[in-house]
Amino acid sequence: MVDEKKNATIYDVAAAVGVSLATVSRVVNGSDNVRPATRDKVLAAIKDLGYRPNAVARGLASKKTTTVGVVMPDMTNLFYSELTRGIDDVANMYQYDVLLTNTDDDPKRALTAVKNLADKQIDGLIFMGSQLSDEVLSAIQATGVPVVLAGSVDHGRVLPSVNIDYQKAFFEVSQHFLKKGQERLALVLGSKDRAIDVDYRRAGYEEALQTSGQILDESLIFTGARSYQDGQEMAAGVIAAKASAVVAYDDEVALGVLNGLQDRGVNVPEEVEIVSANNTTFTLVARPELSSIDQPKYDIGAVAMRMLTKLMDHENLSEKQVLLPYTMVKRNSTK
Repeated sequence: MVDEKKNATIYDVAAAVGVSLATVSRVVNGSDNVRPATRDKVLAAIKDLGYRPNAVARGLASKKTTTVGVVMPDMTNLFYSELTRGIDDVANMYQYDVLLTNTDDDPKRALTAVKNLADKQIDGLIFMGSQLSDEVLSAIQATGVPVVLAGSVDHGRVLPSVNIDYQKAFFEVSQHFLKKGQERLALVLGSKDRAIDVDYRRAGYEEALQTSGQILDESLIFTGARSYQDGQEMAAGVIAAKASAVVAYDDEVALGVLNGLQDRGVNVPEEVEIVSANNTTFTLVARPELSSIDQPKYDIGAVAMRMLTKLMDHENLSEKQVLLPYTMVKRNSTK
């Protein structure tokens, strides 16, 4: 009928049969709205050309590309890697492809990533990251597709999300130290203005201080740590503030603080105790091993993706702000 071609496209099939792209797409999607004779011609052309329908071609008639976008702040961060595993496994279960973008935790790159994914006609979006600016939130809402936050929060709780109760977790670990008499308790955060740090982590820390009758000392709050090196450098400030315990929001940063303290002759946990917050592999390779808040990282991603599949199928969510359980894992960085 026609000569076989390599890497045939939907355009080749449509031209060979003399029909529109939409007609080819309807045949690919199994639509009944195609005459049998035309369907047979299209199927024959697909076979002769060796055409393999892609997601975009299938989406022309169905209005779905079976593709979801995932915005990730740092693909080298083990916390987000574990979340992504959960997302990808559930996406595969429901036959969705995943387009992953990395933003390096940069709001401008996050904005570009959201817009680029929208241009690719994704069916849904999962946003991960500690920062969700008003501009990025507006761009997300402008995509017109269902969106779920995973390990991320927005001020107004506008979007469905999956997290742990960060405020409660930081309250509990801070209160634990204060009850033990560790009144010089340092808090290490990624920022001084992001919602997840200010409204949740710091809020839990301050609540514990108030409950214990302690006065807030700003010299014990350290912000802007994003990497292992940041943590190492921050150790000098921890020593200068005469902290006897540290609660750090991130394992890699906590490992930096740990090694930075020990490099300066400070014994952990005898002189300074440390607790981190994600319980990734970093907590196990540390010496001493780091005590940590254990977040169900894989489950956060998996539940977020399952919520997204429901939204993409126009189902109602019984709960939009999902808080999964967490545990406290005690290791040798605490007494």
